Amino acid sequence: MSQTLDKEWDFIIVGAGSAGCVLARRLSEDRDCRVLLLEAGGRAPRWDWRIHMPAAFSYPMNTSTYDWGYQTTEQPRLSNRRLHCPRGLVVGGSSAINGLVYIRGHALDYDRWAQDPALSHWSYQHCLPYFRRAETRDQGADDYHGGDGPLYVTTGQGWSPLYQAFIEAGQQAGYGYTPDMNGYRQEGFGPMQMTVHNGIRASAARAYLDPVLGERGNLDVYTRARTHQVVFDGRRATGVVFSRRGQVYTARANRRVILAAGAINSPQLLMLSGIGPAAHLRDHGIAVRADLPGVGSNLQDHLELYIQQRCTRSVSLYPALKPWNQARIGLQWYLLHTGHGATNHFEAGGFIRSRAGIEHPDLQYHFLPMAIRYDGKSPIKGHGFQAHVGPMRSKSRGTVRLRSNDPSHAPIIDPQYMTHEDDWTEMRAGIRLTRELFEQNALAAYRGGEIAPGSKVNSDRELDEFIASQVESAYHPSCTCAMGSGPQAVVDGSTAVYGVEGLNVVDASIMPDIVSGNLNAPTIMIAEKVSDLIAGRKPLPPAQIPVWIHPEWAAKQR
Repeated sequence: MSQTLDKEWDFIIVGAGSAGCVLARRLSEDRDCRVLLLEAGGRAPRWDWRIHMPAAFSYPMNTSTYDWGYQTTEQPRLSNRRLHCPRGLVVGGSSAINGLVYIRGHALDYDRWAQDPALSHWSYQHCLPYFRRAETRDQGADDYHGGDGPLYVTTGQGWSPLYQAFIEAGQQAGYGYTPDMNGYRQEGFGPMQMTVHNGIRASAARAYLDPVLGERGNLDVYTRARTHQVVFDGRRATGVVFSRRGQVYTARANRRVILAAGAINSPQLLMLSGIGPAAHLRDHGIAVRADLPGVGSNLQDHLELYIQQRCTRSVSLYPALKPWNQARIGLQWYLLHTGHGATNHFEAGGFIRSRAGIEHPDLQYHFLPMAIRYDGKSPIKGHGFQAHVGPMRSKSRGTVRLRSNDPSHAPIIDPQYMTHEDDWTEMRAGIRLTRELFEQNALAAYRGGEIAPGSKVNSDRELDEFIASQVESAYHPSCTCAMGSGPQAVVDGSTAVYGVEGLNVVDASIMPDIVSGNLNAPTIMIAEKVSDLIAGRKPLPPAQIPVWIHPEWAAKQR
């Protein structure tokens, strides 16, 4: 039995991640509106460098302190491997443990969403004002960027000559240069942006929540509070059941319950609450409240490979792995928030098309001046560099399903990676195009032998074996509570859940299709936009701003 709390709120938000922190701040701007934010994890202390030092991002995503510890099921097309699926278990959510990359996706991603008549207000022109509202960019505001938003965005300074060499190699290979992947032109190679402010991780918690916590008596944040299910009165959501400090409570919401628990936990909570595929719910002894087959379906993610090269000059990050250098870097960061600790080191990247005839880039690059896994494991001895490359719009679709009706049991995550043959075509193209990139003159002074895949791996079969054994998730699960009007849609264009009342989902799970880039920036934008819809505020007017489209594709549209 649960204890009903005496206090009531207008809004209850489940999950203090990228979306939840935005919603808590924006909805509590109305001082007559009472908001409760529930977070299953704790608050990261200021002294914990693993969270706040940008260069240390591999640590929090590999510790049970800050990560849910999810893994996928065995993936038959990937040598039956289980892949890591880190999700933030901390105030700030995955924005507190991610790689800090700030990428919005391509304008045509949002225009594709808006082709659904129910989502006409989700076009790029409608979304851009909310990207701008969220942001303060180090290089100032313009038509594409904000100058006074809560989220600070910094452009990499390119401390190693390898960054510029990589960007120049991209131009020599014929892809062009873009000074701003989040502005007029995404396609091409150029500097990357990161969510860092004054050398410190700019998580959603630090950007949105921390500045207002002490001054808003109408905003409550309960940490270590694990939500079990949504409570209903008939068809209307009226609150949630959650556990905290060994006790079970019911909290009541007078206006709306908002699930912002992410692409894994939001569908899990819906299903635990009786909303989802009817047969699956009955299999677990859960009474069906709304038969929505799309809940937990349509799971999409980005995969990536590390194409690694030895470096012939001492200009890589390799010396930073030495214990004495790590101590020096850590001390400099701790005292001054400068140096190698103050960047995520993904300071250059690119977007290209894997072949002619594609409307906008379907391959993304992150460049790193060191040869090492994303999770910080298996570094190559000696100087090296690598490009992370992966397809942006995979056609494979997976599922999130209940393991049991016990909310403490992790859900079953089956992305069904690489089950569409087009994914293999794009992955092979990514490897071969990266090799061409590394062969350009700009990298000649630094280029040693290829580490991975290795010079002997060339045929389709050999590349496929490498892909199956080495490809990793880029940690971008999404689309499991898709927004739209089709038979698989879970929420409408305002993110209200179909079949019930008073319940919204607001996080990366509501994307109809995954965007072409990292997901933190789009998730924050979604929450900014939906906060106006939920609060009943007038939406920001759409921005009539041009974007660059490849001339080949533009000619086809004329």
